[in-house]
Amino acid sequence: MSDPASTGSAAGGAGVRPAPLIVTVLFGRQDQAWFDALRREHFPPDRLVVGAHLTLFHHLPPSVADELKHRLSEETRGIRAPRAKVTGLMSLGRGVAYRIEAPELSAIRERLVDAFAGMLMPQDAGRWRPHVTVQNKVAPVLAGAVLKALSRDFVPREVEIAGLASWHYRGGPWEAHSRHMFA
Repeated sequence: MSDPASTGSAAGGAGVRPAPLIVTVLFGRQDQAWFDALRREHFPPDRLVVGAHLTLFHHLPPSVADELKHRLSEETRGIRAPRAKVTGLMSLGRGVAYRIEAPELSAIRERLVDAFAGMLMPQDAGRWRPHVTVQNKVAPVLAGAVLKALSRDFVPREVEIAGLASWHYRGGPWEAHSRHMFA
């Protein structure tokens, strides 16, 4: 499994085809480990190719790679990490996710939406519902059982936001494009 919070070198050089970019939030070590453990426990193993993550954008065109690096750097350099809280669970129909409340992250995302307006897919241009998926692509009855089980012991909790990252998506595990850490 590839952990989106780990470092890796971006593929580069001649012969590498351009790939869409994904933008995610990087969690602190303990929170990443907690989400990853839940994902390993509940996600179908054959579909588990990346670690737990909070997606800001699902698909930006590769043509914005340099501009994206610049903007993510501006949003994080010398800036105190945004506050975030896990506030509940949500059904995805065929999966389960933890709902995240993070007004400062929402403001960052809105600035990026404005910067890349006209280049966003409908999923990225629409309303953002911040969440971390711990189960997906399972039978609705299984998803319902996991939602019920996780809800039983749920307690809201703060989570540490460490940074923002962008990734190349080429069909398998993501390839690191850039990492930008908050102060």
